[in-house]
Amino acid sequence: MQTETLAAGPKESATRRTIKNLRWWILGWALAAGIINYMDRSAISIAAPQLIKDFGMSRTDIGLLGTVFSWTYAFAQLPAGWLVDKLGARRMYFLAIAGWSIATALMAVGTKMWQFITFRFLLGITEAPNGPASAKLTADWFPRAERGQATAIWDSGSKWGPAIAPPVLTAIMLAFGWQAIFLFLGVAGLVLALAFFLYYRAPEEHKRISAKELDYIESQRTTQLLTAKKVSWLGLFKHRQIWGMMAGFFCVIWIWNIFIVFLPLYLQEERGASIASSGWLAAVPYLGAAILGITGGWIMTRYSKKAGRDPLLAKRHVMSVAAIAAGILICLIPFVDSLPLAIAVMTVALGFVATMQAAAWAMPGDIVDNSQVASVGAIQNFGGYFGGAFAPLLTGVIADATGSYAPSFVIGGIIAALAAVAYTVLVREPIKDKTAAAQTESRTDA
Repeated sequence: MQTETLAAGPKESATRRTIKNLRWWILGWALAAGIINYMDRSAISIAAPQLIKDFGMSRTDIGLLGTVFSWTYAFAQLPAGWLVDKLGARRMYFLAIAGWSIATALMAVGTKMWQFITFRFLLGITEAPNGPASAKLTADWFPRAERGQATAIWDSGSKWGPAIAPPVLTAIMLAFGWQAIFLFLGVAGLVLALAFFLYYRAPEEHKRISAKELDYIESQRTTQLLTAKKVSWLGLFKHRQIWGMMAGFFCVIWIWNIFIVFLPLYLQEERGASIASSGWLAAVPYLGAAILGITGGWIMTRYSKKAGRDPLLAKRHVMSVAAIAAGILICLIPFVDSLPLAIAVMTVALGFVATMQAAAWAMPGDIVDNSQVASVGAIQNFGGYFGGAFAPLLTGVIADATGSYAPSFVIGGIIAALAAVAYTVLVREPIKDKTAAAQTESRTDA
């Protein structure tokens, strides 16, 4: 029955207008979801000055809101990845985007700390499926060699979102109040959720895919890791690759959370920027990160396509170089006197962090079978955000105690560099079925 369905797809599409290289257009859905997702997350940093003024919040309180989101988001990753593998990207994307849009809009009615904590808790739960669903979409639509580039594109939404958010949301806040930014984002997300559900389909079900592209995607699926071992969800935790990915992504997310929660406040309090100008200044590092991250994905793809170059090895090499470079630059940020030079250093540093994120999200497809990509991506994300959740709270405590963000940047830079160790030492090969591997080697020797 399934063979008949797959065979009918190309015939049906032949009677319609097909789109060349449709998989790259499909990727636009994941990119759009990522942009809205991260605009929602970074809205708290835009509203922070007004929340401090209107409700007497401290920097520690703002950091706590970031930490509540991250912890909730981390634990929600575990069921989210499993649900994406079971229900598919289409249904989980719709439920997630609609859910996080409602949670974001609710922030507009908050007046007490416990209410804001509750709404950030809901945001963490509903945003959890975004990354795993994007990884699943990539595994469904792209061969292994192209996944580094594809992942870098959809993951760039995590940079375009924070880049767009400061100038746009600051302008909305100054014109209509801080509540308006949450209402605006809520409505935009609900529109995206409905559009995605109506128009997204898997490759074999899409009416605009050509027979040639569908055959290409299907043939690449059959050349997946022949020794990949499908294990139970709990069984994944027995493998060092999983723990290496969790530890490495913790190093990435630690510094990322500091920027997401505190960048506008840092520019205002330590660099003397006004609220209006900080909106534009905060956008620059993320714009640069989006471009540099996509460039890093292109490098991974080119590196992977070299004759005899294993895609996992290529990603590990790129990850290691990016981690060390990012760590050094992040440590330098508080010691740069010039504001333009500080922005430049932040931009390049976040570009390397973006490359690390793209490499990390592309790795699950090299570690396990397609059917478990979302689960492994979610487990990695859990490790990143569970540990990285401490970053905003610790940064707020340090800033309140010392009046400086410098210690937080130095700590963050050191942690970021350690990602190279985790991925290089622990994530060295796929999770293998030893019996299948032995049989493959036996046939090769014969």
